[in-house]
Amino acid sequence: MKIEPARREDLAELATWQYASPYDFYDGGQEPVENPERYFIARNDEGLVGFYSFEPKDDALEYGLGLHPALTGRGLGLEFFREGLEFGRERYVPGRVRLFVAAFNERAIKVYERAGFCETGRHMRTFARWGEVEFVNMEIEC
Repeated sequence: MKIEPARREDLAELATWQYASPYDFYDGGQEPVENPERYFIARNDEGLVGFYSFEPKDDALEYGLGLHPALTGRGLGLEFFREGLEFGRERYVPGRVRLFVAAFNERAIKVYERAGFCETGRHMRTFARWGEVEFVNMEIEC
């Protein structure tokens, strides 16, 4: 798998992604991509595998990611997550990495915990389509 900066056409493809319920919360095109320079694409010989996003904030790196809908639920999440985490650590050299995941997304939370992340809190966000959604804040020291 190769990780490289996202191009405009990659971001357009991400906007077409559709996940099965309840993960349709993560469907592409829900919110416009802000700061596209923070997005990186993971691809293999067959095409787009997923994306990563990174935002440095003080001594922390905020980490986001998405695996292609056709690849979810197949046991690929931990490896995909760890590859992006290592890429982010090498590129940004943060003191810690944090992420935010919808509380209903138990399968992602399990992956993040297996990678060494711990819950540090929770917060609510309001979405036009979904209303209020609870998020779990997770973090790991580097």
